[in-house]
Amino acid sequence: MRNRREGGAGGEEKSGGGQEAKEVQAGNNCKGHLFGKSLNGGVALALAIPTGLLMLPSMCAAQPAAYRRLMNEIGSVDAVGVQERAAKYATRSIKTASKVQGLKLAASMVDLTTLEGKDTPGKVRALCAKAIRPHDDLDCPPVGAVCVYPSMVRHARAALGDRAPVRIASVATAFPSGQAPLRTRLAEVKAAVADGADEIDMVINRGAFLAGDYSRMQDEIAAVVEACGDSALKVILETSELETYDNIRAASCLALRVIREGDFIKTSTGKTPGNATLANQQVMLDAIRDHYLDTGVAVGMKPAGGIKSAKQALHFLVAVKETLGDAWLTNRRYRFGASSLLNDLLRQLVKMETGAYQAPYVFSEASGGY
Repeated sequence: MRNRREGGAGGEEKSGGGQEAKEVQAGNNCKGHLFGKSLNGGVALALAIPTGLLMLPSMCAAQPAAYRRLMNEIGSVDAVGVQERAAKYATRSIKTASKVQGLKLAASMVDLTTLEGKDTPGKVRALCAKAIRPHDDLDCPPVGAVCVYPSMVRHARAALGDRAPVRIASVATAFPSGQAPLRTRLAEVKAAVADGADEIDMVINRGAFLAGDYSRMQDEIAAVVEACGDSALKVILETSELETYDNIRAASCLALRVIREGDFIKTSTGKTPGNATLANQQVMLDAIRDHYLDTGVAVGMKPAGGIKSAKQALHFLVAVKETLGDAWLTNRRYRFGASSLLNDLLRQLVKMETGAYQAPYVFSEASGGY
């Protein structure tokens, strides 16, 4: 299912599943507002109307008209406002029973990942075993998914079978660079799906986006959507290479217009120096909220890379709750691409149960992915 593309007309007022939007501005279409409306009913200072404050020169030179039209449509990001909101999330303190609930929820949202050249079928089988039962003695739910390279999907499927609660995700489309012909990237997606992948994590064509060739970027995403069939798609923006909040919002909005209900947008590959931050996530959450208010289509979010502690994970979940509401607090709409996070979540759960911290080496290594 394709939504409106770059330069499209405003949409009609719609409502969707989960928490229904009570006040939807017709033609919102991922537009910027001085005060962004939260799906929880609150008001969040997020976006300012003036555009082009943080534009990359390369984009302006390549397609100035297309870039100006897009930024006029979606609004630029108030960087100070976003950073202030992110800083406030990091001050939240969650205690006792609520903390236990939050830790278990975060564990259920982990995409347990191994993305190394030395990956073997045996390592993938061990990963799958940990995904199903993260800890022998704790009442901890299975993780959301295991994430592997396409060549390892069949081994993950053999280990998990067809009825396991854990899904199989595979990076594809010449991950992490995306620098391969489109036919090669699509063949990789189709092969992973044929081998049993429930989800595909693709990388966008950052070169096309930064050159202002938005139609090419969207056409390639749409082609991957088609190649996925019934498998869900996670679209990786690689936020560190986009460099500005304006570009992150623009890429989010463009991707949201061509993906489906139940698909995701994702911050990073985990293979670049800059990964997920509360501020980058906030820009993407605001885009998801605006898209939902405009179309009724609920898209998921996946921050990836750099989230290593349980405390960080809880801060990210607070941001989701306050921006999108409880309907997004499920692994069908939110994931962490941060495998080393799982061990710290387990360590904190053991501490809550026994009153003592276990040494880090007590917990098995999940992977060498993120």
